[in-house]
Amino acid sequence: MSSNERATRVLREIQQNPGNDTCADCGAPDPGWGSCSLGVFICLACSGIHRNIPNISKVKSLSLSHWEDHEVQFMAENGNEMMKSKYEAAVPVYYYKPTHKDCQVLREQWIRAKYERKEFSEPGKNFTYEEGTRDGLLMKRGRDNGQFLSRRFVLSEREGTLKYFTKYDAKEPKAVLKVDTMNATFQPEKIGNPNGLQITYLKDYSTRNIFVYHDNGKEVVDWYNSIRAVQLHYLKVAFPGATDAELIPKLTRNFLKEGYMEKTGPRQTEGFKKRWFTLDHRRLMYFKDPLDAFAKGEVFLGNKDHGYNAFAGLPAGTHCNGAWQHGITIQTPDRCFLFTCETENDQQDWLKHFSDVMSAPMSPQEYTMEALFKHRH
Repeated sequence: MSSNERATRVLREIQQNPGNDTCADCGAPDPGWGSCSLGVFICLACSGIHRNIPNISKVKSLSLSHWEDHEVQFMAENGNEMMKSKYEAAVPVYYYKPTHKDCQVLREQWIRAKYERKEFSEPGKNFTYEEGTRDGLLMKRGRDNGQFLSRRFVLSEREGTLKYFTKYDAKEPKAVLKVDTMNATFQPEKIGNPNGLQITYLKDYSTRNIFVYHDNGKEVVDWYNSIRAVQLHYLKVAFPGATDAELIPKLTRNFLKEGYMEKTGPRQTEGFKKRWFTLDHRRLMYFKDPLDAFAKGEVFLGNKDHGYNAFAGLPAGTHCNGAWQHGITIQTPDRCFLFTCETENDQQDWLKHFSDVMSAPMSPQEYTMEALFKHRH
C-alpha cells in the first residue's frame, strides 16, 4: 500500500469521529476535503472559499492530495468538534449560520468571520451587528424602471425600523419598514447579483418587496445580521418570557418555494396566465415578474381542519388553454384556486409544500392574519 493510500485510509477512519462526517462550515454530508492547517473536514464548495484565504487555510483532497504524516496527525488531534468549540465559541444567537443550501456570499462571510476575522473565538467581544443603529448606502432597484441606484438605509433598534432615503441628506425617508413585519432573504439568482438581498415588509397588510445589493460581500451580510439582531431585540421586548430557541425561527426566513406556475381567474373561464409564485409560510403570493414590488394577489393557506386542501388535477370541465398540463387545485373555505405546472415533478413539489403548510398547526398571529385576509378579499 502506498503512503498516499495509507493516508487516505487513516483520514477516512478519522472521519468516523463525531462531527467529522459533515462539513465543518455548512454541514454538507460526507466532506471530501480537509484543511490541514485548521484541522477541519470540509466539502468541495467550502474548500473553494478556504482556498481564497491561503494564509489561514491550506486545503487538500482527502483522496487525491499527498498528505504528510504530521498533517494526518494534526487532523486526528483536532477535527470539526474541537475546532467548532474554538472558532464558534461565542456566535451570537441571532447570527445566521448558513447551510449547504445557502448562497455563496453567506457561506464565504461565515467562513471568513470564523477563521480570518476570528469574530467568535472569544466571549465578550463587541459585535458590529449589535451597535443599535446601522447607516449606509445600498444599491436599490427602482420600482418602476428596474435600475439600481445608490440609496441611504438607516436601521434603528430604538425605533424598531429600517428607513431608506432617496437622497443622502433628505429629511424625510421614502419608506419606513417596521422590523416586526420585515423579512430579508438572499436572492442572488433572482436579482442577478451575487450579493442580492430581497427585503419584504407589510404595508397596509400587503407585502412589498425591495431588492438591494452591495458590491462588498461583508457589508451586505453585516446588514443582514444587523437586521436579525434588531429583530431579536424587538421580539425579546414583545415576548419577555420566550426563550431564544422560540424566537430565532421568527427572525428572517427563506421562502419555502418559488417558481413559475400558470393560474386562471376567479370565474375559471379566463385563460391561464404564467405567474411567478412565492410561498412564504402561509402566504402564496403571485407576481407578473419575479422582481415586482407588489404581488398581484395572494392566497392564504390555513389548516386542513378548517377547510383548506390541495390536490393534483383540475375540476372536471375546466377549460385548460395553457401550455402546461399538470394541474393543482387549492380549496379554501371561500373558493378554489386553479394552477398548472410545467412538469409533474414541479407539481408534486408544490403539492408537498402546500400539504406541509396546511398540516402545521396555526399560531394566534396566523388566525389574525386569516381573519384580515377574509376581510380584505
